[in-house]
Amino acid sequence: MSESPFIIDLTLENFEQVVLRDSQQTPVLIDFWASWCQPCQILMPLLSQLAEEYQGKFILAKLNTEEQQEIAAQFGIRSIPTVKLFKDGAQVDEFAGALPETEIRAFLDKHIPRETNSVLPQAEQLMAMGQFAEALELLAPAQAADPNNYLILIAMAKAHAALGNFDAAKFAIDALPEDQQNSPEISKIRGQLHFAELTPDPASISAAEAALEKDANDHQSRYTLALRDITQGQIESAIQQLLGIMMRELNWNDDAARKTLIQLLDMLGDDPIVNQARRQMFNLMH
Repeated sequence: MSESPFIIDLTLENFEQVVLRDSQQTPVLIDFWASWCQPCQILMPLLSQLAEEYQGKFILAKLNTEEQQEIAAQFGIRSIPTVKLFKDGAQVDEFAGALPETEIRAFLDKHIPRETNSVLPQAEQLMAMGQFAEALELLAPAQAADPNNYLILIAMAKAHAALGNFDAAKFAIDALPEDQQNSPEISKIRGQLHFAELTPDPASISAAEAALEKDANDHQSRYTLALRDITQGQIESAIQQLLGIMMRELNWNDDAARKTLIQLLDMLGDDPIVNQARRQMFNLMH
């Protein structure tokens, strides 16, 4: 029997009270498991950890299918682990198998919103306006209050990368759960960090801006600004800078603009602007 107030063993005797009555006040997550089931042994500690972390925002009800065969039969459990979520006395969602932590968190957050997520829309809006420092001021207290919220960490990594705080961005990425380390969004940020390492210092960027105003054919200056734009997340501007070099001198600097553009588009993955940029590049080359 669990010593935690957020975790209980579900039986025929307490089923009605816990699942039908208590779920009227607090969501109840039923974990159908068995002692011989290896995936169950992987999933249960993770669910227990989350139950403690959420501090009573849901109750974890562990149901041993070997001992509680009647309940398992009522639910038609054919494979384990199976997890069902109850709210207001009714099942509202479920999943099967030992999912990774981030997927379970996403499952829970659909039904049990995390308070710290409330800052994300405003932070994203600030970043869209280029106000990355202000976004970080908003995100930092949320991250301190909820250090395991990977959505907050991803937003902070984006803001730090845009501000040139590359070590801080890497730190945020490294703090993410393993199954989020190579997500499409994080891969994009890693790409930004890669390009950031190639970007010259602020003085060189200022010089490049001045030089390009005087000479639109200064390809090195245009290339410098393209790298800066990538680092700051101004992707469309970066694409246009690189295409601008190719339009003026297709094979400049051993194909540097084309090679960088291909790297950038690969980094972006399924972003809607990728296909258009690839078509523009193709037209310039043929």
